[in-house]
Amino acid sequence: MPIRVGFISQDLRLYSILISVLSPEVLLLKTSEPDRARQLASDNKIDALIVDIDFHSARQDGEEAFQIVESSGAPVIVLAGDDKRREALELVERGAYGYVRKPPIIRELKAMLRGAFEGKSLKGELLTVRRQLESIAGLDQLTGSSAPMQLVYKLVRKVASLDATVLITGESGTGKELIARAIHNTGNRSKRPFVAVSCGAIPETLIEAELFGHEKGAFTGSVGVREGYLEKAGDGTLFLDEIGELNSLTQVKLLRVLQEREFSRLGSSRTIPLRARILFATHRDLEQMVIDGAFRQDLFYRVNVMTISAPALHQHSEDIPLLAHRFLRQYSELYRKPVENIEPEALALLQQHAWPGNVRELENVIQRAIIMAEGDSIEPSDLPELIYEQELPEFQGELAAGSFESLLRDYKFKLASDAVQQSNGNKTLAAQSLSISRAYLHRLLRQAPGADSNVTKLGLARRDTERSSAVALASGG
Repeated sequence: MPIRVGFISQDLRLYSILISVLSPEVLLLKTSEPDRARQLASDNKIDALIVDIDFHSARQDGEEAFQIVESSGAPVIVLAGDDKRREALELVERGAYGYVRKPPIIRELKAMLRGAFEGKSLKGELLTVRRQLESIAGLDQLTGSSAPMQLVYKLVRKVASLDATVLITGESGTGKELIARAIHNTGNRSKRPFVAVSCGAIPETLIEAELFGHEKGAFTGSVGVREGYLEKAGDGTLFLDEIGELNSLTQVKLLRVLQEREFSRLGSSRTIPLRARILFATHRDLEQMVIDGAFRQDLFYRVNVMTISAPALHQHSEDIPLLAHRFLRQYSELYRKPVENIEPEALALLQQHAWPGNVRELENVIQRAIIMAEGDSIEPSDLPELIYEQELPEFQGELAAGSFESLLRDYKFKLASDAVQQSNGNKTLAAQSLSISRAYLHRLLRQAPGADSNVTKLGLARRDTERSSAVALASGG
């Protein structure tokens, strides 16, 4: 594929020479209009631009040539005779890719064009990588490698740069606001404000004034003009948490805002355009609330354009070690305590707990454990009694003697095996019955009971002996 090069010059003879000697490696597009060249560059229709400096000989200071160099989206190569050498070098200082004497040595011009093209391609690749890194950075507050969390990441990326409304559902403490922030941080509004509002924390008599703002004297006690959250969010994102707590009158007004994309402060008839993107969250079953008449059906359809479900912690318990160590780093630094590790026995207890309070409860437990820890590691005794004193449920069959970790592993293996058997071999149904991912179920099934390191080594040794005997037999030894 040839390098596409714009050529700004009025020298028709030079243009015809360059076409003949640069083809087929270079496709030369001539224009005498700088604006046209800039347009070609901005539309990504050229890979480089050659500017014949003699074209600007009528200009006293060559300022138009400087503007071309500074505004071009493509690398600029300056072509000039010896009498314009100083001006050409000044253009290079101002950002031009390079300078070639006129008449040009074709070999040098080709080499410079190839370098400019490769540099532009590399710059594009770096820009792509930077955008990917920014996307990852936007998700850095979310933690987990499990299948449920991978689905969350996927959906966040899909909706991040769209203006569609998103409803984030899930139990309390699952990190719904973190998902909303991830949508904001990975989207095209990341540099704009993020305003989070808990609708359930605002008294019912004040919710409208808080959302829409008010004028002076709009109601008793309103002594001045105040912007509401819809206005404060500006061109950014407004996150309305617990929208199931909104009263019927506020639901009607919010519906109109979403339909008309405008609102008015209380006590004013002047409309204000809605520029912010709105994200919603709730721990309540809005569909059931619609059936019960507690939530407007038309508002539900406006809000529920796209749904992201925040999984409960017991649904991705394999992420507990990652989450626990993240909180460990965060709060050991905050509390200035050098607690760096979690003992395996303590981690096993954390993974066994049911976590009715979800990630928020785990965060609280790790904070407490850091405060209680005497050394540089969190031990079982540093955990709350509810977790520290929990026992594994009894089950039929004998457990082999071993460490706490091996006992816990064997028990998990039995639970997984029983679930598969009860599901007639359907591992998807088995995983669902245990509220774990299918990948985690597979990992549990690979952990045979009592498979400690010594047993594993013994098995490997026996297998090596059998392989050696087979080789000897085959060779007639």
